[in-house]
Amino acid sequence: MSEGVVLALRDVHKSFGPVSVLHGVDLDLRAGEVMALIGENGAGKSTTMKCLAGYQPASSGQILLDGQPVSFGSLHDGEEAGIILIHQEFNLAEQLTVEQNIFLGRERVRRGLLDKAGMRRRTRDYLARVRCDIDPDTPVSRLSNSDKQMVEIAKAFSREARVLIMDEPTAVLTNAEAEILFEQIDSLRAAGCAILFTSHKLGEVKRIADRVTIMRDGAVVHSGMARDMSEDEMATAMVGRDVSDLYPARPGLAPDAPVMLRVEGLEVPGHASGLSFELRRGEILGFAGLIGSGRTEAMEGLCGLRPARTARLEIGERPVSLHRPADALAHGLCYLTEDRKLRGLLLEKGLRVNLTLQALAKFGGFLIDRAAEEKALSRAITEFDIRAGRRDMPAGNLSGGNQQKLLLAKVMQSEPTILIVDEPTRGIDIGTKQQIYAYLRRLTDAGHGVIVVSSEMQEIIGLSDRVAVMRQGRIAGTLGAGEITEETIVRLAMGLSAGTNGEAA
Repeated sequence: MSEGVVLALRDVHKSFGPVSVLHGVDLDLRAGEVMALIGENGAGKSTTMKCLAGYQPASSGQILLDGQPVSFGSLHDGEEAGIILIHQEFNLAEQLTVEQNIFLGRERVRRGLLDKAGMRRRTRDYLARVRCDIDPDTPVSRLSNSDKQMVEIAKAFSREARVLIMDEPTAVLTNAEAEILFEQIDSLRAAGCAILFTSHKLGEVKRIADRVTIMRDGAVVHSGMARDMSEDEMATAMVGRDVSDLYPARPGLAPDAPVMLRVEGLEVPGHASGLSFELRRGEILGFAGLIGSGRTEAMEGLCGLRPARTARLEIGERPVSLHRPADALAHGLCYLTEDRKLRGLLLEKGLRVNLTLQALAKFGGFLIDRAAEEKALSRAITEFDIRAGRRDMPAGNLSGGNQQKLLLAKVMQSEPTILIVDEPTRGIDIGTKQQIYAYLRRLTDAGHGVIVVSSEMQEIIGLSDRVAVMRQGRIAGTLGAGEITEETIVRLAMGLSAGTNGEAA
C-alpha cells in the first residue's frame, strides 16, 4: 500500500446485468490530497465513486481502507467509516427544513429530548462555512438550486469526513460560490482529508487538483500530476480525439436575415420586466447574466410555462398570443428546460416513451403506432449519438450527457423552427458538449433560430452571434459579433456599463 493512501480500488469490475461498466479500475485516494476524476459522461466516474462510498457493491476486485479489504453493505456503512459522498443529484428531503436535512439520521439528543437549539446553532455554523445566508428553518423545497448544493456541501462538512467524494459539486454554483467551495477544500486538504473531486470544468481541475485520473469507457487511461497536463491535453485524453475546435465556426449573420421572433415589452411578474429583443433566421442569440437575473423565468414566461404578458409578440412577422406551452409548440417555438431530471424526462420510463411524449400526435390518434415510435427512436439514437445499453432501459439509467441528448431529441420531435435551450450542457462532458454545439449550429445553418441561455461564459462567447445580457430582470445591453467579450458581458451584468439597446444601471 502506497504511503498516505486512505482508500483504494484494486482491479474493480462492475456490471449491471449483462452490461459491464467498470473494467479493472485501480485508484488511490491519499490523505491531504485532492484527486480529480474526469472523463466523458458514461466513462464510469459516478459508478466508481459509488463503489468507493458503499453506495454500490463492486462485482469483483477489492476496496481497501487503510490497506485492509473492506466491504460496505450500504452508504451508511461507508459514512460510518468516514467516507462521505456528495451526489451529483441532490440527496435532500424537499419537505424537511435545512436543519432537519443536515442532521437527518443523526439527530442530537439532550436529556432524552431533541436538542433543537444545539442543532440549529450547529447548522448556522456549517452554513457560515460556505457563506450561505439562509434560515435553518427554511424548507428545502423553497431553495434555489445553488442554495440546495450549498446545503449538500454543509451537510457533508458536518460529518467530519476522512474521505470526501464530490460528484460535480459546482455544476449549479456561480463562480463566486465555487470559489468559496474551493477555499473549504483547501482547508480540508490542509487538515489531512483525502478528497476526490469530479468536474467537467477543466479550469476547476487545474485550480484545485493535485493529481488527475482520467477514465474512458469504464477504464483508467491516465493518472498523473495535474500540473503536468494542460486543459487541452486533459480533454483529448478524455474523449480520445482532438477537441481544440470545441465551438463550430460562425458563418456570420446575413444583414438581410428575416426576423423570426420579435418580442416587445415582455413582463414576467416578479422576475422580468420590459424585455424587448429580436431573433433572426440562422442566428444563435445568447442570453447571459448572473444567477437570479431572470433569464430562465423570462424564457419560461415567453413559452407559456409561467404567467407572463407582452406588449407585442410576433413569430414569422405574424402577431401571436402564447398562453400555454401548447400554443408555443403550435407556432413552432419550443423550450428545452434546464432541469432535465425533474422537468424534462420521465426517468422511470424508457427511451421510446420519453422521445415521443411531446409529439404523440405524430404517432397516431386513439392508438399509438409503436412501430413508428421505434423507427423514430432508431433515427434519434443515430442522429444524436445516444449511447444506451438497451433501448428499453429507463432514461434515469443513462449518463447525464446521454440524458441531455435524449431531451434534445425529444423536443426536436415537435419540429420547431425556433428553439430555446436553457443551460444546454450543464453537468455534461466536453465531448458531448462538442456534439451539442455542432447540432445547434447545424440547426441555424438549416434556417432555424436558436436562443441559448447559459451560465457558462465561454459557452455564450463561443456559440453566440449576438448576446443579450440581463440584469435584475431587464436587458442591460445587447452585444453584436464584434463586441462579445467576457469583460463586456461582466460589466453589463454588474451594471457598470451599457451596450446596444441597453442602459447603464
